[in-house]
Amino acid sequence: MGTTPATAGPRRSGTTKAFALLTIGATALTCSLVTAQSTVAATSFPHVAFKLHPASEGHINATARTAPISTSDCVAQIGIHCYSPLQYRNAYDLNPLYQQGITGKGRTIVIVDSFGSPTIQHDLETFDQQWGIQDTQVQVVKWGNVPAFDPTNSDMTGWAGETTLDVEYAHSIAPDAHIVLVETGVAETEGVTGLPEMMDAEKSLINKGVGDVITQSFGATENTFPGFDKGDFKSLTDLRYAFKSAAAHDVTVLASSGDNGVTDSDNSNNLYPFKVNSWPSSDPLVTSVGGTQLTLDNAGNRTSPDAVWHDAYGAGGGGVSGIFDRPWYQTGVANVVGNHRGTPDISMSAAVDGAAWTYESYDPTRVGWHLTGGTSEASPIFSGVVALADQAAGHRLGQLNWRMYGLKFLPSQWSGINDVTVGDNGWNNVTGYQAGAGYTLAAGLGTVDGYKFVHALAGR
Repeated sequence: MGTTPATAGPRRSGTTKAFALLTIGATALTCSLVTAQSTVAATSFPHVAFKLHPASEGHINATARTAPISTSDCVAQIGIHCYSPLQYRNAYDLNPLYQQGITGKGRTIVIVDSFGSPTIQHDLETFDQQWGIQDTQVQVVKWGNVPAFDPTNSDMTGWAGETTLDVEYAHSIAPDAHIVLVETGVAETEGVTGLPEMMDAEKSLINKGVGDVITQSFGATENTFPGFDKGDFKSLTDLRYAFKSAAAHDVTVLASSGDNGVTDSDNSNNLYPFKVNSWPSSDPLVTSVGGTQLTLDNAGNRTSPDAVWHDAYGAGGGGVSGIFDRPWYQTGVANVVGNHRGTPDISMSAAVDGAAWTYESYDPTRVGWHLTGGTSEASPIFSGVVALADQAAGHRLGQLNWRMYGLKFLPSQWSGINDVTVGDNGWNNVTGYQAGAGYTLAAGLGTVDGYKFVHALAGR
């Protein structure tokens, strides 16, 4: 889930969560929650109960910025770190891959979001021009009756922000991959709402041979599905048909792990006071992408080790499923996950204090450059890495989890998987899990050195 609009539907941050818009002005931070607003001093960071929405939950908006600014200027002027796609490329050691011609060429990334954005092509082209990235034509697929975009509708603008983040960062990591944006007409929220349309769309594309990797910046807390409290999980498990089809067609499926650490939203938009998990991130057929906090200089070089995302705005989702048993590929980490599916599997940049620049014009009152964080940033970034690996391998890699857990047995200089040993993902007064060597329920297997990881995953 990202801290971008976590949409009012499945929260868009992997676990499509509450959508909190944090607009940073010259002297104040305004937390705008679809239903309420509160203005506080720029130096304070209130905890807010998120409204259900896409995985990006806390959308940081540098109000009316006509151009992005450097990381050092962000720290001085806004009080958070901010990063460009070029800094991520350097931090994740991707430039040597591009020099080898590994750019995602011939591969397709499918992005699924409610409502989409009417300005996505223009916004992507503006984004590309700013950073010197080659353009691509986004293929938009409307699934079902997608209503006309209303820039005064907070649900729609929340999802448009998520859509922008997903498209711009998947493209920036795999610049020659084809992008297919699937827009559905029902906002995802907690429980089942909105998910059947998303799963139907995914299965249809998979069966038509469209897509090598699917990234999902949305999710719903397992506990909110009807029947959960009675041990009847059919309302959720009946939705797994798209993932089963993906497995049969060797399509990789990713999902953000969430933006509320070890807890998440209930049906009343409040956070559970105990540990919970979210679907589709918790599904054994899905690769769960958690969140880290990068500390980079203006060129994208690390000035300190990556940490589990846990700042004033949110924390990376992680924990054990209340529905799914431990999959076979997690047998080697049974001492950590116990008898249930553990998440995340891998982690990438997601911190709001380390947010990504996006360009957005779908809302005429907020045209310009904005900052977004959350695990709905991490999943599209990782989708780009998967597209690079697919190209390097010369074929779809399909389900990644068994491959990644196997690679973890190798030294990091061969596997490209690096431990994240700093931080925890506690949130809302619920004690989280600690980072550490090996697999943890805070960062999964860790994070990646893109050059080494892509070649290791591709087996060449």
